[in-house]
Amino acid sequence: MKSFLHVNDLDSDSLSNILDKSSWIKRKFSNRNDYRPLDGMTMAMIFAKPSARTRISFETGFYRLGGHALYLGPNDIGIGKRESVSDIARVVSRFNDIIMARLFDHQHVLELAEYSSVPVINGLTNFNHPCQIVADLFTIKEKLGRHQDFTLSYVGDGNNIVHSWLELAMIIPFKLNIVCPEDYCPDLDLVEKAKSKGLSDINIEHDPFKGVNGSDVIYTDVWASMGQKDEADQRRKIFEPFQVNSKLFKSTNKNTYFMHCLPAERGVEVTNEICDHENSIIFDQAENRMHAQNAIVLDLLL
Repeated sequence: MKSFLHVNDLDSDSLSNILDKSSWIKRKFSNRNDYRPLDGMTMAMIFAKPSARTRISFETGFYRLGGHALYLGPNDIGIGKRESVSDIARVVSRFNDIIMARLFDHQHVLELAEYSSVPVINGLTNFNHPCQIVADLFTIKEKLGRHQDFTLSYVGDGNNIVHSWLELAMIIPFKLNIVCPEDYCPDLDLVEKAKSKGLSDINIEHDPFKGVNGSDVIYTDVWASMGQKDEADQRRKIFEPFQVNSKLFKSTNKNTYFMHCLPAERGVEVTNEICDHENSIIFDQAENRMHAQNAIVLDLLL
């Protein structure tokens, strides 16, 4: 039995297989083909941290594969508070075939997987967001025709999204520019670990115009994530030069795509003009969450 907790739980070949399976499932769904391999199976979805896209994509995707997904919100399971993580894992895994958990504390998802008797999927923690990055890579492959050897510039806070891009950089080659204010870098131990693999070209840059030059993709996220809203005003002042706007977007000197994991604060980290630009692929990303996650689920269950 295996779980999916980090992007680099996969190797290059298994990642390629999941991308191929994502495309195959997307075609099946688009053609309304009857494909229900998970008939009679159940997924427990544990949400300590709410999200519209994560719930909709997992619940709809699991249903369309023939299974039933059960939503367990913060008031249903007080994970690590009302009940220990290990006890929750032991109990929930006896009722269900697979668990998806969207949590704050990364240690909680590791412990959940350790004590669960069924596979666990990391739907997000404060440390990383592996399902998002697999869906992002699938989207890049659709647009560029390849899933390696591209340049992606992430502009903004060095958060959990960046950590998963760093995990990806350990298994496939590409150029990753992390463009952020000096005091908002990602986990530097993880940066060094990714660099030590010698596979990808990883750079931290504090000048946004220099950082995005030559980018195939510019990627951004909100400047203040859930749990950081009390810092929002301060962060807006610090991050203002890092807004993805027309001037920054044009400075890549390439036919660049724009990505955002959503929800976006339009007019803050990105302007309306860029969100709605012809090269914005943010809604392709959103749809592809379901297809990529279904591929991961099938890889774990079948």
